[in-house]
Amino acid sequence: MAVSTTVDQADGSDPGEVMTDDVGLMDPDEVVAKKKHPLALRWMHWVNFPVLMIMIWSGMRIYWADLRDPYAIGIADWQVFEFWPDSVNSALVLERRLAKGLAFHLTFGWFFVINGALYGLWLLRKGRWRYLVPDVQGVRDAGKTVLHDLHLRKTRPPQGKYNPAQQLTYSAVLAISTLLVLTGFAIYKPVQLSFLLTILGGYDFARFLHFSMTIALLVFFGIHLIQVARSGWRNFASMITGYFTQTRREASPEPDVSELVAVGNRSDDAEREEVTS
Repeated sequence: MAVSTTVDQADGSDPGEVMTDDVGLMDPDEVVAKKKHPLALRWMHWVNFPVLMIMIWSGMRIYWADLRDPYAIGIADWQVFEFWPDSVNSALVLERRLAKGLAFHLTFGWFFVINGALYGLWLLRKGRWRYLVPDVQGVRDAGKTVLHDLHLRKTRPPQGKYNPAQQLTYSAVLAISTLLVLTGFAIYKPVQLSFLLTILGGYDFARFLHFSMTIALLVFFGIHLIQVARSGWRNFASMITGYFTQTRREASPEPDVSELVAVGNRSDDAEREEVTS
């Protein structure tokens, strides 16, 4: 029975081929594990999720502390939906909880800032920012990737660790997160950080940006969850364990027929030359 191991590279990048103790005994249906996500990336990813959920929840407690002027969708005097309905306000304990909302928001905001700073340093130190930042061709191919995912395009653009749409999206999320932090500080300390407030266009515009970026982040969460569901359980599990499991048959790429034909032709030519000589 062949024993499977994975070969990890020292820089934390994608591992090499899955090796066995006896190449001749390799079973194509044997399940092997390939290192996909480093431990640091998984930790920072999973820390971010509950922290952001608490940040959004506490932000709503601040925003809806005074329910005398609720936001609503409707036409003239006809109201379709109120932000938020009484049932949601009660369930999330949003009514008049300004002090507690601020306490939670400011406390967990520091966890978000520290985790984000560590992630940025890790990207720079390991050089993994190159996987996230798209080049000019990647920006052009992002739309094609989306069309392929929607089954409106047959061929998929070339990709590396992340496809062009992922690169563009993840880079945008980093920019959104940075803007969230900057606008948050500007709103919290408008006098002490007046220079930052001026750069961001004033208090009202900074506040508008803060909430707009929060909505953009929520949209990303929704799309991200859909993509995770589409990619299957093994891909999700790899973000927990760090390893992606598959059979050797799945791991081995299909041979390129054109290359096989070309090799065959070269062999025939070589045989003809030997005969003639």
